[in-house]
Amino acid sequence: MTADPSDAHVFRSAGDAFPIDTARLGAYLAGVGLPLDLSEPIKQFGTGMANINYRLKAGGRLLVLRRPPDGDLPPGAHDMAREHRILSQLWRALPLAPESAHLCEDKSVIGVSFQLIEYRPGLVIKGDDKRHFDGRPDVAARTGGLLVETLAAIHAVDAEAVGLGDLGKPEGFIERTRKGWTGRAERLELRSETAALAREVSGWLAKQSVNARAPTLLHSDFKLDNLIVEPGTLKPVAIVDWDMGTRGDPLFDVATMLSYWAEAGDPACMHDMKQLPTAAPGFSTRNEVVAHYARLTGRDVSDFPVLRVLAMFKLAVVLLQLHALWKRGSAKGDDYADMDRIATELLVFAKDAAAGQA
Repeated sequence: MTADPSDAHVFRSAGDAFPIDTARLGAYLAGVGLPLDLSEPIKQFGTGMANINYRLKAGGRLLVLRRPPDGDLPPGAHDMAREHRILSQLWRALPLAPESAHLCEDKSVIGVSFQLIEYRPGLVIKGDDKRHFDGRPDVAARTGGLLVETLAAIHAVDAEAVGLGDLGKPEGFIERTRKGWTGRAERLELRSETAALAREVSGWLAKQSVNARAPTLLHSDFKLDNLIVEPGTLKPVAIVDWDMGTRGDPLFDVATMLSYWAEAGDPACMHDMKQLPTAAPGFSTRNEVVAHYARLTGRDVSDFPVLRVLAMFKLAVVLLQLHALWKRGSAKGDDYADMDRIATELLVFAKDAAAGQA
């Protein structure tokens, strides 16, 4: 069979794939009118560090079975029901959102809840992979612009019109975010230097105010590897990973993306996170991204520095939580060992940003 040039998804070998009980899954899917077709092998995607995703054929079409990892999960994380609720409606207003066709909350089927989502062929550019942008500053510039435009399109969705008008708790969103991540930092056993930095950044945030803005739909983790793109043009064909979607201040979604957005002259922590390829020549600076977003949306961005520091603080605490899990043996992988150092440096960078020096 000739390979589809529009599909560059990477899959694990059968031996490396996380096992799935195809007999129980097949019996369940037959019962909900989505018979499993095993003439198309079930393949686990090679990308993704948290949720586990498989491509399969059921009900006569290719679908993605998406499930959380095993073990105890943090509150609100890997929320299949939330993601299904969003994706079962959002495709009507946002064509880049794949439709979620089915949610199974019966854990006896494969051991966890899962959903079946429309499959979109394409390419996922992971982390800071610059191979598509090296020596191509025009492609980098275009891709950076598409990221901003896609995020603005998410924020332009009328959540009420697609049945998501009661999603999340937008009132007090920013203050609740600050308090929540401050509390998480305080509950961690941190090195004295890191704890002092966390207190300093959190204390600065507590003294700031932000502008009142109408809430919008938020992705909450928008970055390049949460897009599927067309391999030739790198134009987006799907926005994925909606399990933290909510409604709130749209500028915080921008700040979250820019907390990953490395520039060439940034401190090591921004590059060592390996989250975006934006240090490649041609990509916009963070300030240019904010200005582009303001032009597209007409929103006041004068308080963006506060939201940027909050997003950096949140990201630092996330890294510290992951490092703590690694120390307890609950997370595996060499990358976790260095997250304490990266998070501490990120708190220093957040402190500099708060002082207007970064």
